[in-house]
Amino acid sequence: MKSLSAVALVATCLIGTPPGVASASAQPAPPRQERVTFAAGTSSTTIKGQVKGDGDVDYVVRAAAGQTLTVTLKPSNASTYFNVLPPGSENVAMYAAQTGAPYSGMLPADGEYKVRVYLMRNAARRGGASTYTLTIGVTGKALAPLPAKQDAVVAGTHFHATAQIQCVAMPYGDKAPKPCEAGVVRRGTDGTATVEISLGDAGKRRILFVQGKPVASDAMDKMTATRKGDVTIVTFESGESHQIPDPFVTGG
Repeated sequence: MKSLSAVALVATCLIGTPPGVASASAQPAPPRQERVTFAAGTSSTTIKGQVKGDGDVDYVVRAAAGQTLTVTLKPSNASTYFNVLPPGSENVAMYAAQTGAPYSGMLPADGEYKVRVYLMRNAARRGGASTYTLTIGVTGKALAPLPAKQDAVVAGTHFHATAQIQCVAMPYGDKAPKPCEAGVVRRGTDGTATVEISLGDAGKRRILFVQGKPVASDAMDKMTATRKGDVTIVTFESGESHQIPDPFVTGG
């Protein structure tokens, strides 16, 4: 009788549970968000926090292209790390501090960056917890976009111009360059600008040019640049690359 009851119970579970419900209920909740503000006259703040299990915490800080973001984390649990996510990204990071090292980097675009504090998976699965001290700073002068009266903005966008450029957006697929949609926010008449490139399902790539040279991006990989005529070819260690013409950056 016990055996028959067990079989009936299994059958009930299989019939009565819609597909995907069990897996959906197992998904972790979205990270809790806290907005970062700085006291008047200061450019950094120190936060005392706690993370437990898979309850990640996102610290949201508004910053601008050309500014430098710094992050230092001092946790009680060595399995506690942080990522830096660019504006609009939910999961793709521009920096992952899996060594516990502090972060300092120039930002390529304006918007809300997220510093995500989390426990490594093995510690999170064990229900681990960590208290920490997190210091976030934003320094340097913002590179403001040129006003529309000086460089007209494309209707319905924040770009001064849009175009198709040649790029290898999916480094693990076809290596042949293909057209990618791109927009540019010009921040000067000397080749200072943010170029934003659509990578399709992979999201966006933002590259900051200062006086015609690429100096920062929201990619995790190291960036290098070469010249071919009036085109700057920006390449990342993953194999991703973008061919960006000078006139697109300068408006010339």
